[in-house]
Amino acid sequence: MTILVTRPAPAAEELVSRLRTAGRVAWAMPLIEFTPGTELDALPARLAALNEGDLVFILSQHAIHYAQPALSRAGAAWPPRLNYYAIGRTTALALHTVSGLNVVWPLERETSEVLIQLPALQQVAGKRALILRGNGGRELLAETLQQRGADVQFVECYQRCAKIYQGAVEGRRWRDRQIDTIVVTSGEMLQQLYSLFPEIDREEWLLHCRLIVVSERLATLAAELGWRDIRVAEGADNDALLRALQ
Repeated sequence: MTILVTRPAPAAEELVSRLRTAGRVAWAMPLIEFTPGTELDALPARLAALNEGDLVFILSQHAIHYAQPALSRAGAAWPPRLNYYAIGRTTALALHTVSGLNVVWPLERETSEVLIQLPALQQVAGKRALILRGNGGRELLAETLQQRGADVQFVECYQRCAKIYQGAVEGRRWRDRQIDTIVVTSGEMLQQLYSLFPEIDREEWLLHCRLIVVSERLATLAAELGWRDIRVAEGADNDALLRALQ
């Protein structure tokens, strides 16, 4: 098994290092990188405007990476009177580390589909919900909360930017290195991976690789694009991906 990890830095390099320590052959090709979001300056006021018991959702650890400095610059902190939710364990830990607050996340699987099934989120009518996320992204969480009667607002804390690669060059590189297993952690990156390579590389190599993804939704998308050997990891963190690759 020769593995290509496409998740962003520094998580990609960390996973590759752990795989190599375990005796695996692995390489990193991050497909996206991050920059500060356009609404960070609005974050302190948006948090301060929430009432006791209102909801804050953190959809990525990258939101915390950019949000915490923005709060510090404004002399603000994470209000303890709010209820905090994260998409997964790593994101929850990132918020807890900087705030000391209790953060709830779905234990079963780190997806929006599982998050919105939490019992505490079934009765949210009349509450305000602030979602900290990147540019764009899925609307499932926001739409579900709105259907349940919550007033939903967003703060764009970071932006995802596609890294530029020459598909034909990368196709030769990874075929020469005999990559046969690829790790993909978002639908955006899966589509980018598929579109990056020339058609001959897709047909002769890419679609024959085993794909490690982090949700059933991604597995369905991968199958629609033409992959057949697909495995769903238990989560999106490197620990779960490492288990899926063993």
